[in-house]
Amino acid sequence: MNTDHGCAAPQPSLTVAEARRIILDAVTPAGGWACVPIRSSLGRVLARDVIAPGNVPAHDNSAMDGYAVRAEDLAADGETSLQLVGSAFAGRGFSGIVGKGQAVRIMTGGVMPVGADSVVIQEVAKVDGDRIAIPGGLRRGQNVRRAGEDLAEGAVAIPRGKRMGPAELGLAASLGLAEVSVCRRLRVAFFSTGDELASIGRPLAPGEVYDSNRYTLHGALARLGCDIIDLGVVPDRPELLEAAFRDAAASADVVLTTGGVSVGEADFIRELMQRLGEVAFWKIDIKPGRPMAFGRIGGAWMFGLPGNPVAVMVTFYQFVQDALLKIAGVDPLPARPLMPAVCAAPIRKLAGRCEFLRGRLSADGGSWRVHPAAAQGSGVLRSMSEANCFIVLDETRGDVAAGDSVPVQLFDGLV
Repeated sequence: MNTDHGCAAPQPSLTVAEARRIILDAVTPAGGWACVPIRSSLGRVLARDVIAPGNVPAHDNSAMDGYAVRAEDLAADGETSLQLVGSAFAGRGFSGIVGKGQAVRIMTGGVMPVGADSVVIQEVAKVDGDRIAIPGGLRRGQNVRRAGEDLAEGAVAIPRGKRMGPAELGLAASLGLAEVSVCRRLRVAFFSTGDELASIGRPLAPGEVYDSNRYTLHGALARLGCDIIDLGVVPDRPELLEAAFRDAAASADVVLTTGGVSVGEADFIRELMQRLGEVAFWKIDIKPGRPMAFGRIGGAWMFGLPGNPVAVMVTFYQFVQDALLKIAGVDPLPARPLMPAVCAAPIRKLAGRCEFLRGRLSADGGSWRVHPAAAQGSGVLRSMSEANCFIVLDETRGDVAAGDSVPVQLFDGLV
């Protein structure tokens, strides 16, 4: 693994930016592709450029409802009277030639008649029977969309590495393509660790809690279009965890675990990752989510996430999601912009680590205002459900007073 930190265990904590860099520098696209029908490509990553087989639009056409004319016929000042000789509609053109002193009624999208080079919008024209008066000042080529203006024949319409969205489906269809080449789906295996975890559907025994992390990860991975391998809950027994690691690494491109990466007596994940493969790092200056291991076992990338539900979501969206997108073939990775907002309440914070607090962003008289969630504990999953953004306070930031500006990261497009 090409990192500056190697694979040794004891090491200083990394900043969020350092951890992201190590991860994204290390992972590489998994490879493999298939041809799929356009409608089945939604959310998939293009493996090859989509090339325009012809010009788009295919012909010069009108950008407005109006009248197709020859610019040379029009006076620079004052009105010009022309004879209407026909009409051109989208899908039904004018079959003649526009001669000197003539005009053709044309609708938006109508193919430009032979001889005409400009379109006068209908709002400025005066029609009287088969005569039309055109004011001066028309520029040659005005209101005309040229053939190939959107895409020239042979141009890249959609680049490889792009995820197919509704616009891309429509664009491919506009080129007459029935199929596109997409990268294969990423295979991601995951399991939770902990003797205290119970699967849903049965009563809890004393000291047990229901395992929510596998369902959170299932939702996040399904949104990314991954092939999901859920290995369930694995008890805190080294031999069972080792078997789960070996099975997961043999069947998936990426393996995610939750729990077991801190320094407790029953926290075996980091130790097993080091013994079976390699660990690049396991501590980050972040809250929530400080214990998070990243490494590799065999051909699978490994992410050992914390056990607390909110910490799982924070570390997944700040570190794992972009890594999965890169491994899946996405290029370039989507930007994660921050926007400023006025903080509605004070926040206590010590400098030294980056904190991701849950907040509710709303418009307030032309500006943006963010209310921190009342409960910020890493086990309070409800706070993620009620929030719509992260308040991101970097390692240098201390306490925040009500009214201070803070950067926020919107959930929309992220979560």
